[in-house]
Amino acid sequence: MTISSALNAGVTGLKANAVRLATISDNIANSATFGYKRAGADFHSMVVNAGGSGTGAYSAGGVRTTTHRLIDERGALTASTNATDIAVSGRGFIPVTSAASMRAGGPLPMMLMTSGSFRADAEGYLRTATGEVLMGWPVNPDGTVPPFARDSSTGLTPVQINPNEFISEPTQNIQLGVNLPSTAAAGTDQFLSIEYYGNLGNPERLDVTFTKTANPNEWSMGIVDSLSGASIGEYVLEFSPSAATGGTLASVTPVGASPAYDSITGTLPLAVGAPPATGGPMNINIGQLLDPAGMSQLGDDFAPGTITKDGAPVGSLTQLEVDENGFLVALYDVGVTRKLYQIPLADVPNPNGLQAMDNQTYRVTNQSGGFFLWDAGAGPTGAIEGYVREESTTDVAQELTQLIQTQRAYSSNAKVIQTVDEMLQETTNIKR
Repeated sequence: MTISSALNAGVTGLKANAVRLATISDNIANSATFGYKRAGADFHSMVVNAGGSGTGAYSAGGVRTTTHRLIDERGALTASTNATDIAVSGRGFIPVTSAASMRAGGPLPMMLMTSGSFRADAEGYLRTATGEVLMGWPVNPDGTVPPFARDSSTGLTPVQINPNEFISEPTQNIQLGVNLPSTAAAGTDQFLSIEYYGNLGNPERLDVTFTKTANPNEWSMGIVDSLSGASIGEYVLEFSPSAATGGTLASVTPVGASPAYDSITGTLPLAVGAPPATGGPMNINIGQLLDPAGMSQLGDDFAPGTITKDGAPVGSLTQLEVDENGFLVALYDVGVTRKLYQIPLADVPNPNGLQAMDNQTYRVTNQSGGFFLWDAGAGPTGAIEGYVREESTTDVAQELTQLIQTQRAYSSNAKVIQTVDEMLQETTNIKR
């Protein structure tokens, strides 16, 4: 019984070290694989009670093994030159799906990654070279994200980019800081043209005329829109003559049906263009009352000081970037940026319970627990980094050390089997 149990123990030792060798070889083979999580093997003793203690009899139970993959370990981040090479700096996983499932037209399974090199394919989908397609929530044109369920992947869609996409931003706000000459005679006109962009990206023009009235501290302002060719606003501007607030705007009075001046914000809410023209609502900020930063009447010079506006002409897509909050941002050649998708980060209670699959992807299991989709950088999850890849968690020096130990342990177990064989042979010879 004792000799045969020693033989069995030696066999289990060979098997256990073969399993450990398999994990070591897998780790070394993937030491340069981005996003790879190292595997390990743990040994557990097996005890066989035969005859109890103190009887002089002992049966070797041997050893068994369990394997695991340390998915919660994070590798170092290394820089790359591709903006959509992304990795998670901290806890969390990037949601992806299979390009094969997309082609089949069936349900899109959600898989998880900690790092991936995503590039647009012929159809504009951001995918890895091995077919994992990045998933995210589409962002509304105004930059907001609709409320999606956080414990379900139903709101996630494959990220698709149109490389030939064009964009324009209509002008909605104009800051108008102008100094009018206090020495101008009644009837004096001053002219100013301001370019803006309509809803279709076309450059249009506002023609502003300032006319000095008989009141020495009063001007009439008329605004004509080139898009419609009509007057969109006429106002009487009165300036303060006092020592403390001299030259600042004292009152703004609309003429006729012109929109009222908003004294709280200092804006004129004008309707640019007329249907079916392509203009839109526009706020012209002339400054708050008695605010020295607004319009003024000082000195003898007409000086357009602060004239700024938003909006942009038609531009084409030049670059994509992923910010730390997981927003995929499109950059256009006119300086405009727009959020296209939000890439959430999935988190599970037990990352090491995920099922490891090909190409550094993982699938949720009962052992991992259910997932929850967090905004990157919120909750327990880390941030999403662009222009980086996550290196393998394999430590080659440590694996080589374990390789030597495994080799010696395997040889020792083989020696046990050889010794048992020789002892059994001696027992057979005694019978002869």
